[in-house]
Amino acid sequence: MKHPTRNPFADDLSVGQVASRSGIAVSALHFYEAEGLIRSRRNAGNQRRYPREVLRRVAIIKVAQRTGIPLKTIREAFKALPQERTPTAEDWSRLSAAWKEELEHRIDRLTRLRDHLNDCIGCGCLSVKSCPLHNPWDELGKQGAGPRLLDPD
Repeated sequence: MKHPTRNPFADDLSVGQVASRSGIAVSALHFYEAEGLIRSRRNAGNQRRYPREVLRRVAIIKVAQRTGIPLKTIREAFKALPQERTPTAEDWSRLSAAWKEELEHRIDRLTRLRDHLNDCIGCGCLSVKSCPLHNPWDELGKQGAGPRLLDPD
């Protein structure tokens, strides 16, 4: 008995389906693809088709971006996976643990900024009458550019 040939695109999703299921705009999906974060292939009609696993990748990208992880860092994390495969639960655990430290650092920085928003920022201007002159003669300028008291990194 002859078995019918299976369509290799049968389980794949169109760009519109991925956008609908992921909550990401089609233009964002095209951008992610151009950035090497996701991949598609073309069907006989030259339409993009995405494997169903792309939904997991897009979800990880979305969560990582919401926490402020740069696309470059996300791309590097994905490239570290064997054969750039879709992340498994174990992979997600490793990725999120690695990003947790960066997130904690960002939270500390934002907390410091929030708590000192009304204070001197150590910019070296010496011109604001209400500035308590935490940075007389721009001594903090030796540490680098920018507001050194609130942004020491």
